[in-house]
Amino acid sequence: MRKVYLYTLLFFWVGSSFAQEAHTKGNYELAARFSPEKLKKMIFTTDVDAHWLKKSDRFWYEYETTEGKNWYIVNPATRTKTKLFDNDRLAAEITKIVKDPFDGQHLDISNLKFLEDENTIQFKIKSTQEVVKKDWEEIKAKNRNAKDSLEKKTFVFSFNINSQTLTEITDPEEEAKRLSWANISPDSSKIVFSKNENLFWMDKANFLKAVKDEKDSTIVEHQLTTDGEKDYSYGGWGRGEDNEEEEKNKNNRKRAGVLWSADSKQFILSRSDSRKVKDLWVIHNTRNPRPTLETYKYAMPGEKEQPTAELYHYSFASEKMSKLDVSTFKDQTIGLWSESIAASNRDDDFKPVLWLGNNDFFYFSITSRDLKRIDICRWNIKEGKKEVIIEERSNTYIDIQKPEIINNGTALIHWSERDGWGHYYLYDTQGNLKRQLTSGPFHSESIVRVDEKNNFLYFTANGREKGEDPYYEHLYKVNLSGGAITLLNPGDFNHGTSMNDKATYFVNNYSRVNTVPASALYDNTGRKIMDLETADLSSLFAAGYKFPEPYKVKADDGITDLYGVMYKPFDFDSTKKYPIIEYVYPGPQTEAVNKAFGRGMDRIDRLAQFGFVVVTIGNRGGHPSRSKWYHNYGYGNLRDYGLADKKAAVEQLADRHSFIDKSRVGIHGHSGGGFMSTAAMLVYPDFFKVAVSSAGNHENNIYNRWWSEKHHGVKEVINPKGDTTFIYQVEKNPDLAKNLKGRLLLVTGDVDNNVHPANTIRMANALIKANKRFDFIILPSQRHGFGDMTEYFFWRMGDYFVQHLLGDNTPPPVDMMEIQREKPLVK
Repeated sequence: MRKVYLYTLLFFWVGSSFAQEAHTKGNYELAARFSPEKLKKMIFTTDVDAHWLKKSDRFWYEYETTEGKNWYIVNPATRTKTKLFDNDRLAAEITKIVKDPFDGQHLDISNLKFLEDENTIQFKIKSTQEVVKKDWEEIKAKNRNAKDSLEKKTFVFSFNINSQTLTEITDPEEEAKRLSWANISPDSSKIVFSKNENLFWMDKANFLKAVKDEKDSTIVEHQLTTDGEKDYSYGGWGRGEDNEEEEKNKNNRKRAGVLWSADSKQFILSRSDSRKVKDLWVIHNTRNPRPTLETYKYAMPGEKEQPTAELYHYSFASEKMSKLDVSTFKDQTIGLWSESIAASNRDDDFKPVLWLGNNDFFYFSITSRDLKRIDICRWNIKEGKKEVIIEERSNTYIDIQKPEIINNGTALIHWSERDGWGHYYLYDTQGNLKRQLTSGPFHSESIVRVDEKNNFLYFTANGREKGEDPYYEHLYKVNLSGGAITLLNPGDFNHGTSMNDKATYFVNNYSRVNTVPASALYDNTGRKIMDLETADLSSLFAAGYKFPEPYKVKADDGITDLYGVMYKPFDFDSTKKYPIIEYVYPGPQTEAVNKAFGRGMDRIDRLAQFGFVVVTIGNRGGHPSRSKWYHNYGYGNLRDYGLADKKAAVEQLADRHSFIDKSRVGIHGHSGGGFMSTAAMLVYPDFFKVAVSSAGNHENNIYNRWWSEKHHGVKEVINPKGDTTFIYQVEKNPDLAKNLKGRLLLVTGDVDNNVHPANTIRMANALIKANKRFDFIILPSQRHGFGDMTEYFFWRMGDYFVQHLLGDNTPPPVDMMEIQREKPLVK
């Protein structure tokens, strides 16, 4: 009897202990401690954003810490970093002139830029002094009822960094308004725009009139086309306006996406005929006084009705608009490329958009609808013909990058995955392959600079350094004549670089998810010149922040390495059992796995603070920056391809760590992650117990054609008559609604014109017909990203996981005090 009693007592104790762990209170206070508003006051500058100057190798940057902002000028040649000014002295001088009090720790400088001599800076300071608006008479003339005649005066100053002298610019040149519709030629003589679906241009004198008053009746416009019509326009972009706004703005000037020749005498543009594409709609339910309708064209996968791409060239010399014959594939798309903007031009007020090429040629791409065929082309303007330079062909979809034209237009650098990895190839402009510049089992990511004088290509790549996370990016160089690749910024970190135009120096920003971000200056041989900054995270750590932990597991095949990050509660207790939540995004354009320290914490760090272990992990088919095999793994299986890897990761982590309770597994994702998290609940209903799925494309047959057909595949069928059709079939989440066993929360914005709300509503419909209990939140007036309701969504997501994973069924108060505390009380 005594032995039975002891067993009974032991059973009671163990059972009570399990019950306590299974019903833990959600730690709302800890989650609230790291809200976006609070993080703004704990995380300041995390990388050096270099503004390279034109006449030297110098650059300036702004850097903020808990001590305030400072502005620095760096001279790589002398290895010096100095402040642009003494904050306290400058604040005193500004105070004397502006008559508002300033101090060195709270200098609110804006619009800082270097002037042409590169020894003088100009900046603005806003005061509390009220002055009459400069254009008040014009405003009053347009609107007799206008009453707000005053504005806060903005002072403009120049400051000589050599003499350290401040000068007020008492009569500053009036800054030209940024007119979004204006596409300005390189020599500023011509401005092209769209109006009433057609193409127009005006000269500089008339544009200056428009800068002062867009409604000026004396503005002279020259019409270039007359055949434009709705959904077959020469410019403008109607998405985002409801039908009433579209009607109201229909006669306004709109931007035309033209690319200019360097001599300003020609331009090109693509035009899309979407008249046959079917309409889609969202309803703005909260508009006053009545709900409004938003109608837009939306091509869905497999549909016959698709946009038709056209290419045009215009010459001001001949006054001729030509539609170019580039027909190659049915339902093809055309890609136009612009010249890259020099690093030293980033602060310029005017940056013309030039076509890639010269005055006689421009380069573009033509892609088949199934994305298995891409031609890199050049248009010969003198001969009026298309010249195919490079053909890319594959049995799965093809990705390309903008080529780099070098050696006065006689050669180009082309990126391709033809050998299974992303690499660079050197061609002449007749399409002859000269050599492969990079090779091996790693991924070349992007061209940073081409130093033609010294014959080097500078590029970023990942996966080349043994023993590192293969996603960590580094800067390399290789000689265009061939040879070994040189690593320029070693270190087991993810690196971001900013290189000057001459390719002599670069700023290296580096971190991991578990290190403090730091920045250093290097030369083009990879020699460190000097350390620049280390981010100030002191306030973040003082609040209790702890770094997450990177980890590696095997995919479900037992072979492929997957890389993830684990986020624990900051009050973590290794003796406790924690539910685990996966934050997921299936790709294939990216994986939701951070590689460097960042600010976005809502779905990972902050969610963990309620009392969960939150993990992210890649999956086969989930990222383009590995092998093409890895990236294309999910081709043809768009619903299920990543799920087995997500499940395998949790199982392996639970085997490693006794604090993980794999009987309580949650999953959350947004957009593609919303789709994936619901799919996980339906494919593995006994493993995944709770999901919060937001803005999910649950039916990819009604998601946009470009993404769905690319990543799932579409079959091109040519019948005996030569007619081409396209067949698209895909598995959908609603097909498996009968499998739901756990708790599911579906969320969507009601005006999401990217992933239409119908995706979520159809999922709800299928669940109701299957007689399943689930939860559904619709966020009024929200697009795909949830906008100003993002914080509301976070706390509802937290509530859901706290209730169903922690077993905390004590309902939180109706009033979300965690949000209310962030807002000032307005009487």
